[in-house]
Amino acid sequence: MASSTRYVALLRAINVGGHTVKMDALRKHFTRMGFANVETFIASGNVLFDAPKASPAKLEAQIAMELERILGYTVDTFVRTGAELEAVVKHQPFPPESIDLARHTLYVGFLPAQPSADTVKRIVALETPVDALAVHGRELYWGCRTRFSESQIKNTVLAKALAVPMTVRNITTVRKLAAKLGV
Repeated sequence: MASSTRYVALLRAINVGGHTVKMDALRKHFTRMGFANVETFIASGNVLFDAPKASPAKLEAQIAMELERILGYTVDTFVRTGAELEAVVKHQPFPPESIDLARHTLYVGFLPAQPSADTVKRIVALETPVDALAVHGRELYWGCRTRFSESQIKNTVLAKALAVPMTVRNITTVRKLAAKLGV
């Protein structure tokens, strides 16, 4: 594929909530959409692929529409380039004394667009002694000072505050995806 760019699609609703999709089938779907060098990473909806340079929003719409047609349900899709993922990995949303990555866990929520200032205020207002929240660009950073399952923030409350879809990945997964993208 001449003059192509490497992307990652982060898919929501893949292999959760009764929606099971085999990774080999997902790779075939992406290949049929015209993408090259399709690779999946862990069975949670991370798809790396090459495509002619395009806006991530255009690719998101194309992939989401096609996956809904094929799978029969909405698959929120968030596309990032290698440079964008590298910036996500390098960003330090919290001081080390607040979220120590040796003891705490950092999650990244991928959003379709940069939220408004009012939305950011609503998100940050949800912080608890266990949970630290920060928004930078099209990503929400969620530091958990305990296990994620013990978070004091409920997904429904966070979803209502955001008012847009989001998919979440552990920072370890994001780092591995960035490395696979060659950054």
